[in-house]
Amino acid sequence: MGNARNIAFWVVLFLLVLALFNLFSGGSSTSASRSISFTDFIERVENDQVASVTLDGERILFRGNDGSQYVSIKPQGENVTDRLIDKNIEVRAEPQEQSGFLSLISLWLPFIVLIGIWIFFMNRMQGGGKGGAMGFGKSRAKLLTEKHGRVTFDDVAGIDEAKEELEEIVEFLRNPQKFSRLGGKIPKGALLVGPPGTGKTLLARAIAGEAGVPFFTISGSDFVEMFVGVGASRVRDMFEQAKKNAPCIVFIDEIDAVGRARGVGIGGGNDEREQTLNQLLVEMDGFEANEGVIIVAATNRKDVLDPALLRPGRFDRQIHVPNPDIKGREKILNVHARKVPLGPNVDLRLIARGTPGFSGADLMNLVNEAALMAARVGRRFVTMDDFENAKDKVMMGAERRSMVLTPDVKEKTAYHEAGHAIVGMAMPKCDPVYKATIIPRGGALGMVVSLPEMDRLNMHKDEGKQKIAMTMAGKAAEIIKYGEEGVSSGPAGDIQQASALARAMVMRWGMSETVGNIDYAEAHQGYQGQTGGFSVSAETKNKIEAEVKRLIDEGYDTAYRILTEQSEQFERLAKGLLEYETLTGNQIRKVVAGEPIDEDDENDKPTGSGSIAAIPKTRPRPAGDGLPEPSA
Repeated sequence: MGNARNIAFWVVLFLLVLALFNLFSGGSSTSASRSISFTDFIERVENDQVASVTLDGERILFRGNDGSQYVSIKPQGENVTDRLIDKNIEVRAEPQEQSGFLSLISLWLPFIVLIGIWIFFMNRMQGGGKGGAMGFGKSRAKLLTEKHGRVTFDDVAGIDEAKEELEEIVEFLRNPQKFSRLGGKIPKGALLVGPPGTGKTLLARAIAGEAGVPFFTISGSDFVEMFVGVGASRVRDMFEQAKKNAPCIVFIDEIDAVGRARGVGIGGGNDEREQTLNQLLVEMDGFEANEGVIIVAATNRKDVLDPALLRPGRFDRQIHVPNPDIKGREKILNVHARKVPLGPNVDLRLIARGTPGFSGADLMNLVNEAALMAARVGRRFVTMDDFENAKDKVMMGAERRSMVLTPDVKEKTAYHEAGHAIVGMAMPKCDPVYKATIIPRGGALGMVVSLPEMDRLNMHKDEGKQKIAMTMAGKAAEIIKYGEEGVSSGPAGDIQQASALARAMVMRWGMSETVGNIDYAEAHQGYQGQTGGFSVSAETKNKIEAEVKRLIDEGYDTAYRILTEQSEQFERLAKGLLEYETLTGNQIRKVVAGEPIDEDDENDKPTGSGSIAAIPKTRPRPAGDGLPEPSA
């Protein structure tokens, strides 16, 4: 259909060009002829100065004896044919029907083609949906029929609670009498809420594979277009299609694109989006019942959704889809490793323990990166070394060995990272150091990675203080080694991370006796998430800033004291990093103790979830700390 429209467009365009060419070519022939009066024409005829004449309606086109072309207009009712024949002048006549037809085409064809071009481009702007250019209000929901690559609940792992909730909906569709005989009603909607990459869309595809009923899928952004009223019309059309195919499931991905709270922001919201949301609310639970139509939606921004969407009768069930725990990660790795030939030394449970905070999408990417690394070196199966290298690449970024570092920059990076590692090992509540490197990765010149021994669910005050100390250890190390004037811009990311943690402790978690148990996070962001500074008194603002500074200064002083007390270990580790560039946890402990490192020294097996002195951008924070993504 799309090719036919394109061909028709180019055919019409060619006809337009042809008509314009004929129009201008006819005009050019006329303009090339000299215009004279009818009296002059009669005189030339009488004086035998005319060689041939062409009569075109009221126009007289003639050629003189000298070959020049002339044109004249014949008065109405005047007959010159007999006079020309008497003078033996050659006379021709143009048929008037053909000229009128061509002039009609020349007059109307440009307008027809312009209308056609407008329809063509409007259709392209609307994505070529059903009904062509006049089908703006038609639903974009697609009926999902996966004959190949069908996903079932067996392909979903690590989110068992969410899967059980949706399995009940599928069972309701398969056997409604089992529930209705006890007075139960089928839920009208299920909202999947969770961070990106946790498997919300995969769960929806599994419902489609298991339910055995029509499954329509659409994105929230497909409702809103440039024309007012289009989104509401598409919602109505979507529900009409769903009613015709009931019982069925409609999946709306990224519903926050159309379901944001109404009236938020200066000047109110967008009228078109709000009309679309209003229509969605009415269709889900209005005067007309939509029996047998279940709406499943997914979002990672539940906080911005309109409260009317979240009430019972609209989205009756809100299913949280979190990042998986260690058991869930192992199950997910088993699912993604089905099609990958694994070596005998691969232990997926160890990999799961060393990938804390990874979502399902991250784990799929990890398995894929390991397979690519094995293929790159020509292996027939994937080994544990490939998984370790892939994990380092995903967590810390790709190595940038081609980056040229001067000896001075390399030395400062080694002392900076050695400071993080020494303080991290000295603080009992800090996570065990997993690896330290001065090889540039991603946007960082070096980093220290530390992995906790179990999945982290919350943060305690003493842990927060010690993490701030470990974070500020990089700057303290540079000052100890090079003095106040020799400090570099390297600690910029550390300062940003320490500030974010300290602000969370003071403004959100109530870990400051001076500020108290008050949540100032919203006051800092402004009303309804608007930026504009603190909406608190200047005195309270000064207290908050003073407490944040106090926590960071205490962390810095602690790091400075530890590095001063353990100066020998600090110096040995910095020189070891300069020599080996990358050291694992066991190797770091050997270097600090002054023991030699064997080439076959066993790498540390990571034992839990991770935070690092310079946390890579790709890794989310552990659940419960409420911090933004820090930079490496």
